[in-house]
Amino acid sequence: MRVKRQKCHRKSVRFYTTCFGFREPFKILCDGTFVHHLLVNQITSPSDALSNLLGAPTKLFTTRCVIAELKSLGDSYSKSVEAARNLSTARCDHEKRKSAAVCLEEVIGEKNTEHFFFATQDSDLRTKFREIPGVPIIFGLRKSLLLEPPSAFQREYAKSSEERRLHMTELEYKMLQNRGKRKLATQDGEAETPDTHEASGDEVLVDTITKTIAPRRMWGIKDKPQFKRKKAKGPNPLSCKKKKTTGKPSLTPNKDGDNASAKGNRKRKRSRKGTKLEGANA
Repeated sequence: MRVKRQKCHRKSVRFYTTCFGFREPFKILCDGTFVHHLLVNQITSPSDALSNLLGAPTKLFTTRCVIAELKSLGDSYSKSVEAARNLSTARCDHEKRKSAAVCLEEVIGEKNTEHFFFATQDSDLRTKFREIPGVPIIFGLRKSLLLEPPSAFQREYAKSSEERRLHMTELEYKMLQNRGKRKLATQDGEAETPDTHEASGDEVLVDTITKTIAPRRMWGIKDKPQFKRKKAKGPNPLSCKKKKTTGKPSLTPNKDGDNASAKGNRKRKRSRKGTKLEGANA
């Protein structure tokens, strides 16, 4: 079960990194309820626990308004105040102290430009931040930490923004029209038929397409990925047995005309002249 949950967390993190541009180390904005939950359940190293949850290094943040709200709750939250002070402080631009919920909403904003993960135990805040695109929500359940999967609203927002990037914007369309008009104005003052107008507009489109494709080819960017086919390789020479050399004499003669192998195999005969002379004298 733990492995399955971890796979779901990795999948959610991959969604936020690809669609909303989250980068390591991940920044986690904690409210007072989450800090208090960590202390109550004796999660001593929250940064390590969160980095295990997200599979990447993390950095924890809170705001001055959250610390002030914890301080106003009394002595029972004194340890939570000390723990919150040890976290990094996210900048909130308002001068006077506001409630923690309003402060956190202002820090995250409408589109979460700072790419914060939001950690809270408040169910109302969780439902509110699900409607903001690109806000991953972390909450605690006893001694375990969980990452919510992306909501339906966030998935639809990511899909629509991707489709928007694929199509031409109104500004680009106007620029293309103005460029076509300028090109027509610079041409000779000959009378042109509607067919020639259409042809000139087509030429402008062709020019713009070729100019966009040319730098892509210059930098080596290809439209479709091209995969190399694997060729059949020969056997590993180190794993093959060496050929055994037979001791047969070779019949090819040397430069001197002698047989090289015959010379190598010829045995040396010992001379017995001294023994013969001794036998004759006896």
